[in-house]
Order: sequence, then C-alpha cells, then structure tokens
Amino acid sequence: MAPAADSGAPVKRWAVVTGASSGIGLAFARQLAAEGWSLVLTARRLDRLRDFASSNAGVPVEVFEDDLEEPDAPRRLFEFTESKGIFAELLINNAGFGTFGELRELALDRQLAMVQVNCSAVVALTRLYLPGMIQRRGGDILIVASTASFQGVPYQCTYAATKAFDLIFAEGLAEEVKRHGVRVCALCPGQTKSEFHEVANEPIPGVMSVHSAEEVAKIGLAALRSGKRFAIPGVSNRLGMEIQRFLPRRLVTSMSEKLFRPR
Repeated sequence: MAPAADSGAPVKRWAVVTGASSGIGLAFARQLAAEGWSLVLTARRLDRLRDFASSNAGVPVEVFEDDLEEPDAPRRLFEFTESKGIFAELLINNAGFGTFGELRELALDRQLAMVQVNCSAVVALTRLYLPGMIQRRGGDILIVASTASFQGVPYQCTYAATKAFDLIFAEGLAEEVKRHGVRVCALCPGQTKSEFHEVANEPIPGVMSVHSAEEVAKIGLAALRSGKRFAIPGVSNRLGMEIQRFLPRRLVTSMSEKLFRPR
C-alpha cells in the first residue's frame, strides 16, 4: 500500500528516530526537520519530544513515549506508525546507553538492559520496518554503533560488545538488502558531546578528540546516502581505527585498559 496524499500535495517522507530526546538523536531530528522530513520521534522523555514538536511546526512530527528496555517496545512503536498510515523511508536506530566501571561492581540488570536496547531493539525495529522498504523498493536504515565496535574496551565490556554487534549486523544486512534498493549503514562515533557520558558515569580521557552531536549526525546521514557501510567521524578516530588493525588485539585492549582505568 502506498502512502496516501492529497491531490497535488507533496508526498511526505517519514523518518523514525529512536532516542530522539537528546544528544545525537535530537541532532538527527533537527537536521531532518530542516530538510523537510516528517518525523516520528520516540524516547522515554515525552516532554522533550513535545517541546521539539512544538518548536518545529514546519514539518509534521509525531511523538511516541516508549522505553526500549521493554521487549515489546519495538512492536508498540511499529504498530503506532502503522495505525497512523506512516510508511518509514528512513529508520535511525539511535537509542542506546552504556555503563562504566568494573563489571563485577556493575548492576546486572543494567547490563542486560543494555543488551536489550543496544542489540535486541535494533534487530526488532529493523526486522519490523524492513519488509515495507523492500516492498517499496527503497529505504534507508542507519544504526548508531561506536568506535568501541572495533575492539574490546575494559570497564565498558558490555557496551563495546553490543556496539560490535551493531556494526557486524549493519554490514551483513547492507549486503543482503542492497539488491532491493535498501541502504544500511553503521555510524561509529567516538567521544561526542552529549548526555551519554553522564548517564554512563564515564570520564572522557583528555587525549581523545570530542565531536558535537550535530557533526556526528551530519556525517552519519551523508555516509548513509553515499552508500557507505560504516562511517567513523573525525580524522583522528579514523586513523586510530586503521592503526589498530595492524596491532595485536591484546595490545590494543591493554592500551585501552590503561586509558580508561578508573582513577
């Protein structure tokens, strides 16, 4: 079924963005709104989503309060868009969180919730929205991973593992669906100015470069549209990922342990 449109009216392009209440998700929403996209935004903080919607009256914005830690949340979001007759041309799996510290001291329920949000919800939402994109012979899926996708990271073991999952999932799926006109890309930012580090209680090492959420979102959208399978914002981040390919994995992990060890 094709999206309904009034005679002579432009057909709306709908993008679904998770974790859109702050940080990179909010930056995606702002950039897409500026481009004229209609938006479905979801997060736990409904007040922030409503504030954004009221300040962007130039484009249609639907907001949906949901918590992707709950296994049924992806289907609730999908059913919400279906009930509105919204056909997503772009899905941005941005929602995610991390924790920082020694695994033995971190709450088990937060580690399992992280796997749910960073991995299970990504798979579920992608699986729910993908068939419609294939049927319409076009669509884009952007999955926010991390530079942590490329290595084990002590004191962020679970987080790095979930982001490695996201990267490999995106790369495999991109090859699988390209013949259907669907593009998939993993965005792998490094340190980014956002609330992420406050939530994770993670310090930012002084030697690492930091990018704004707006920069990261812009690079991610550009990479997706150019057909890249993954994108790493920042020259220093890209160089670091290239260098570590030629180093023993144990050495890279050992260097990370010294860099991130709690002080």
